[in-house]
Amino acid sequence: MKLIVLDRDGVINEDSDAYVKSVDEWIPLPGSLEAIARLCKAGWTVAVATNQSGLARGMFDADALEAMHRKMQRLATEQGGHIELVVHCPHAPEDHCDCRKPRPGLFRTIAGHFHLADLDGVPVVGDSLRDLQAGISQGCTPYLVRTGKGEKTLKSALPTGTQVFPNLSAVADHLLGTP
Repeated sequence: MKLIVLDRDGVINEDSDAYVKSVDEWIPLPGSLEAIARLCKAGWTVAVATNQSGLARGMFDADALEAMHRKMQRLATEQGGHIELVVHCPHAPEDHCDCRKPRPGLFRTIAGHFHLADLDGVPVVGDSLRDLQAGISQGCTPYLVRTGKGEKTLKSALPTGTQVFPNLSAVADHLLGTP
């Protein structure tokens, strides 16, 4: 199985320091859904792992989150792609759960869903250090995009082996060997 794990906000859709709280605020980044479609057409399975502390903070509810994910799925499907699995952490940082990235819980859930013993070598694409750290803890290969919080993240010490790309489309080009 060729599996790839994507962060959501800042990788697939626009991010907001005020949180993405509704379907109307969920706006895809240029080329991101087409990149997912190209990966799918080439045999990749796409999973999304996203922290959604806005739930715990009362900024939106589970129905609003589900509506955002339905929109993401619909738009990916319209491009010829499919997101096989979306997992999210609903907790606030002070909850100290195991699923909030950089902790590994979401990645363990993904491995279990696909009946994988490990995620060694699976690309993880994120715009923040915690996205990469969560994936690396489970053996993933880190890819940082400059979209979302990516430019800010570049100022941090990146994990060894992190490859940096302008956006998700450029990551897809790299993985598919497209110049």
